[in-house]
Amino acid sequence: MKATLSLTPPASPLAMPTQLLTQRPAVHRVSQSTTPWLARYFTFGGSLALTVAASSQMYLTLPLSDAVTAAGSGDLWVMALLWMLLGLFTLTFGWVSLSATAALAGLVFNRTRSGSLQSQAKPNAALRGKTVLLMPVYNEDAASACAALAAMAEDLSRLNLNRHFELFILSDSTDPDIIAAETAAVQCLRDRLGTTMPVWYRRRANNTERKAGNIRDFINGWGSGYDYMVVLDADSLIAGDTLATLVREMDANPKTGILQTLPRQYGGETLFARLQQFAGIAYGPVFARGLSAWQGDCGNYWGHNAIIRIRAFAAAAGLPELTGRRPFGGEIRSHDFVEAALIRRAGWSVRMLPDLAGSWEECPPTLLDAAIRDRRWAQGNVQHLAVLPTRGLRWPSRAHMIMGVMNYLTSLLWLAMVTVGLVLSTRFALQESQGLAGSLLPLFDSDRMVGLFVLTMALLLLPKGLGLLGGLLSKARRGGTSRLRFFVSALLELLFSVLHAPIFMLVHSRHLWEIARGQDSGWSAQRRQGSGVIWRPLLASHGVQTALGLLVLGLLLWLSSSLLYWMLPTVIGLILAIPLSALSGSKTAGRWLAKWGLLGIPEEATPPGIMQRRQGFLATYSATIQAR
Repeated sequence: MKATLSLTPPASPLAMPTQLLTQRPAVHRVSQSTTPWLARYFTFGGSLALTVAASSQMYLTLPLSDAVTAAGSGDLWVMALLWMLLGLFTLTFGWVSLSATAALAGLVFNRTRSGSLQSQAKPNAALRGKTVLLMPVYNEDAASACAALAAMAEDLSRLNLNRHFELFILSDSTDPDIIAAETAAVQCLRDRLGTTMPVWYRRRANNTERKAGNIRDFINGWGSGYDYMVVLDADSLIAGDTLATLVREMDANPKTGILQTLPRQYGGETLFARLQQFAGIAYGPVFARGLSAWQGDCGNYWGHNAIIRIRAFAAAAGLPELTGRRPFGGEIRSHDFVEAALIRRAGWSVRMLPDLAGSWEECPPTLLDAAIRDRRWAQGNVQHLAVLPTRGLRWPSRAHMIMGVMNYLTSLLWLAMVTVGLVLSTRFALQESQGLAGSLLPLFDSDRMVGLFVLTMALLLLPKGLGLLGGLLSKARRGGTSRLRFFVSALLELLFSVLHAPIFMLVHSRHLWEIARGQDSGWSAQRRQGSGVIWRPLLASHGVQTALGLLVLGLLLWLSSSLLYWMLPTVIGLILAIPLSALSGSKTAGRWLAKWGLLGIPEEATPPGIMQRRQGFLATYSATIQAR
């Protein structure tokens, strides 16, 4: 049995009962705000209308009636493939159109005087609630985590608000070297803050239920001692005035259970990290405002950089184990979505403030690191299918879970659609080359096909177009850089998005295949900083993708098929998967782009004071850990 280390306050337990998914809970009665029906009709109704119209055109494009006629001569499988292609197109187009209509909803229904997008507290109201900044860690960089906590504490002290907050580190670490580093970093943090802010630390001996269980143990031991908890990841950073705003919001609105910020990514040095950071500042607000417009008080929770009313969380969000074998059964992995749904089920509101600045996180340094993280998320999101039948859930909460699954299932649908298209093209090309009668290839309506392609691309790029327009019009969004550099940066991000998309198509499809086979993702610490290119894992991860890209290219060249021009971006992305993945982790490329002012973010042009303090603390804590 591993020993525990605890530097904890006096016990103040709060019960957190396990919820029954098959039984409606007692609902906490609160006054309800206006439901955003117009935004919901616009988002989902608009997507449905576009999908029906596009699917009708696709039906007319494909020679389905002729396939039925040809079926009598033994081409039943051709008819089946054509209908399958129509079905796959409908599903993928529906997902693309939903993203577009949601982005437009954020533009049209971006409420400025009332509703879920607007702060409801007075700007300078006195803080009433007692808040704990809660950081669960699992084999993380202790110096980096404690440096961020120190920067947040001193930022609150600068505002003379530190007496309303406490710091609590919840460790699930298992590596002896990391545990020793945590102990040294925590002691350094306590010495640094002194009487500025209490610092508590607890390491569990038994890591049951992972992060969700870590937080549940905290509530069972000390939950009644606080009104709110701000849940942080090890890479989280939140400005003092942002923390104060979150507390004021909770004080002013007693019906709020969770208030989620929109974290912006920062601190990345590699090409991939800079691409993600730029996408976050350019397009993140578009997606977030659209999401907030239709979800209203039935929002979502992303597991970090959010403030939570502890009483509501304890009463409503105790997660049960799912029945069945892993990975579908057992502990709920992506617990945050489910916790938000359960809290909303109990009558509390879950909202987001997409325009609240001062909330940051780091991002994976390479494409391969992002794929590893997505493996855990994919398993957790697929597991949500077992949560959907829960009694009493609001339909937007179910929608969040379905959309989480679709983030990965869309890749599999795209792969299936490409495969069906290749099979049909091969069949038709062989018929043409052999001069066989009854070929359906000439019966395709190429004009309609081109029109559908243009419509799909327009909807796919619409959110990015809105983000680009917003950046060109807003100097603050550009971070002081010129419109030309912002525009070139957007083109670079689009280029790499197109090239990376087929790689993630196969990565996500493989994830789903592994999950279906019952393969568990495990629990490993997330790598947050790049460490150079290691070719062996790149070859192992992307070798099959490269081979498939070459195979498809050879097939299309052999068939002399015009489909090659449509599939060229996909083929190039797959063939170049290994060098693209290696380039994604290049700090040299990242520094070169930074030198020319490309893929920049406002925090680079004018680093906030809290980031500068964190960087200074990081050097101090790293040296202290090494010395001790």
